[in-house]
Amino acid sequence: MQDKKETRAPTITPFTTSSSTAIMRQSPEDFRVDEIPAFEPEGEGEHLWLSIRKRGANTDWVAGQLARLLGVRRQDIGYAGLKDRQAVTTQWFSAYLPGKHCPDLQSELPDDLAAVITVLKQTRHVKKLRRGTLQGNQFHITLRDFSGDRQALEENINRLVKRGFPNYFGMQRFGSQGRNISRATDWFEGRQKPKNRQQRSLYLSSARSLIFNEILARRVTDNSWDRPLPGDVFILDGTHSWFLDKGDNVSIGIELAERVKQFDIHPSGALWGKGALASEQEVATLETSVADDFPLFCNGLQRYGLKQERRALRVPVPDLAFQWQDEKTLVLDFPLPAGAYATVLIEHLCTFYMESQV
Repeated sequence: MQDKKETRAPTITPFTTSSSTAIMRQSPEDFRVDEIPAFEPEGEGEHLWLSIRKRGANTDWVAGQLARLLGVRRQDIGYAGLKDRQAVTTQWFSAYLPGKHCPDLQSELPDDLAAVITVLKQTRHVKKLRRGTLQGNQFHITLRDFSGDRQALEENINRLVKRGFPNYFGMQRFGSQGRNISRATDWFEGRQKPKNRQQRSLYLSSARSLIFNEILARRVTDNSWDRPLPGDVFILDGTHSWFLDKGDNVSIGIELAERVKQFDIHPSGALWGKGALASEQEVATLETSVADDFPLFCNGLQRYGLKQERRALRVPVPDLAFQWQDEKTLVLDFPLPAGAYATVLIEHLCTFYMESQV
């Protein structure tokens, strides 16, 4: 019998409280995202790199259109990360075009495609653009029809600037009404396999993300998501490097607590997979307790080859800025590192409703 916990829709436990509401994405222009690249292309090489602004289109669809337009295989198109469909976003794409001259691509776009994407820049580089090769994203988000206590919301913003916010995976990770969780359950129970590699990856990441979110929710509940616990694994800010606190020296413990306070390091949570759990003591007990609630997912993740990894429990947002356009319209500007969700940040400020129109 399948575990009810493994088929439920995931939830996010905010560390702030608010009765405010607002509408997000009334139009794509209300949700603007600009990719912050990890580096600039060199200007020569076998790969054509394109900086593209898109409106009302998802990243994978744009990649397919570029492959068709350039006459290359879909796998020869690269990008660093997926960007929202109901938004106006800019990001880099790459196409493998060795020895081929490419004219100004913007002038070659058919009318239907030119209405959706704009080629801002094209250049060359020696390598394909790989997933995850980005520093982060800059967000410019407009919340409309705000209802609630403006002062309380501004206090929540200041709280996020001082403490950061819990680094949950956003609800879009799990599909509409958590359907990816249900499909992962069907797969792990042998009822229906993924149709392709993309679905396989999606279901695995959804199952893994659900376990992480539950670990984080436990630590939000006990208010330890941004402070050290015995046996914590710390991630260095802005990197994937981590180290274990063995808790065997009081002075080291004091030093680690100060580094956490200064945002130099962050407590982390388990991204489940095969291999030994990196945490120890109190943290290992907590993470194992959560994993025991999801035996089907843990076994599936291990069976299909995912390895134990770590993800920071919080995201610093020292540059979070806001401005009221009028009494009911709030504009937020902030950068986030790769892998962090703007929608999660907003959930810690107010309840939002989607009214997307393209």
